[in-house]
Amino acid sequence: MKPQQKTVAIGAVSGIVTMLVALWLLTPVMPAPALEAAIAERLAFALRWDALAVIPLFAMIVAVGNERFLTEAIDPTAGKESRAMIVNGRVADNTLQQFIVFLMATLAVAASEGARLGVVSAAAAIFIVMRIAFWIGYRIDPLYRAFGMSSTAYLSVALGIYAIWLNV
Repeated sequence: MKPQQKTVAIGAVSGIVTMLVALWLLTPVMPAPALEAAIAERLAFALRWDALAVIPLFAMIVAVGNERFLTEAIDPTAGKESRAMIVNGRVADNTLQQFIVFLMATLAVAASEGARLGVVSAAAAIFIVMRIAFWIGYRIDPLYRAFGMSSTAYLSVALGIYAIWLNV
């Protein structure tokens, strides 16, 4: 394995482990509606947390927009973007992709009978922190994005598996 691949692998594995430990520790202490709550209440609960989880994406869009407004990159066809703007744009693109999958996973969990919805609020908090970690890591060195990338990707996978498990 090449040194760059080792860096990415270590970042990815440490991100997944950190996410799983955080999910395990936070789920029992995060707010959640009662198990017997109606489906509408459970979905509304998830959507409120999802609205918080989209905040990093909004911050990324603002960062790109502000830099465009303040520089020669105001014309997006001129090719005047700085390296930071290119990274911020890629981070925003990936965060949108990750958020759509996360949104579907949280709604699937919330719609499942017997779901302990503390996992949704815990997941939203983790998603926010890990997307910021992804952004910071990417800005330092693109190889360092793996920690935040893997943690949010596998967070959605874990939520999806939980939703499937509840419905089997």
